[in-house]
Amino acid sequence: MAFDRRVFVSGLLVAPLVSTMAMTQEGKQWSYEGADGPEKWAEIDPANQACANGLEQSPIDLSKYYVAAVEPIKFDWQPQPFAMVNSGRSVYANVAKGSSTKLGSDDYSLKQIVFHLPSEHSVDGRRHAMEIQFVHTQGSKKLLMVSILVRPGDRNDAFFAMISKAPGKLGTQTLQTPVDPNALIPKTRSMFRYRGSLTMPPCTENVDWVIFAEPLEVAQADIDAFRQIFAMNARPAQPINRRFLLKGVF
Repeated sequence: MAFDRRVFVSGLLVAPLVSTMAMTQEGKQWSYEGADGPEKWAEIDPANQACANGLEQSPIDLSKYYVAAVEPIKFDWQPQPFAMVNSGRSVYANVAKGSSTKLGSDDYSLKQIVFHLPSEHSVDGRRHAMEIQFVHTQGSKKLLMVSILVRPGDRNDAFFAMISKAPGKLGTQTLQTPVDPNALIPKTRSMFRYRGSLTMPPCTENVDWVIFAEPLEVAQADIDAFRQIFAMNARPAQPINRRFLLKGVF
């Protein structure tokens, strides 16, 4: 039984990723490890068949790529006191209306900022400490993921402010002061581009991915603070199959 992308994305706009991050349809749980781990996602619910049978799944290893001209990308992300949510599977920030990204000629609305440990995408087989994924939608038809890999180094104040308010259990905590998400963007504008999927059930495909080649440095203490909440919440790398991975500068 194939899932209906239009139905899923429509639901995403009403409650972005909440159902997929906490519990799949019909109350069936999924996990990143164990009996309900990634290799079992397609068995948990018929809507998750793409998790096992899809040919454009994410994440992937960022190794064999083609250097090419890529579409320009422009961010219009607004500072705000984010609501930080613990879904039981990850920590994410809900984004208020008004933040957007322009990729080529397409405009997308920023909906959520999701945190994973370790990184879901790997580079030459090596995972980074964490990955921050910025979830975007365009109407009810298109999905864009902008991703930033994270490594330990100098403290990033925006990252610190968000992680320090990450709930340790199911629930929501709102930042007391606005945080500028632009402070999470690496300075070097080299990026990878490919067509993939969501990295959690139902593993919806036809998702455009933009991944910064330069990792963001954050304090090791802040990475450790997130690890106290989730020791691991990352899907393994998936086969690239016949897709092309591009790398360029914008």
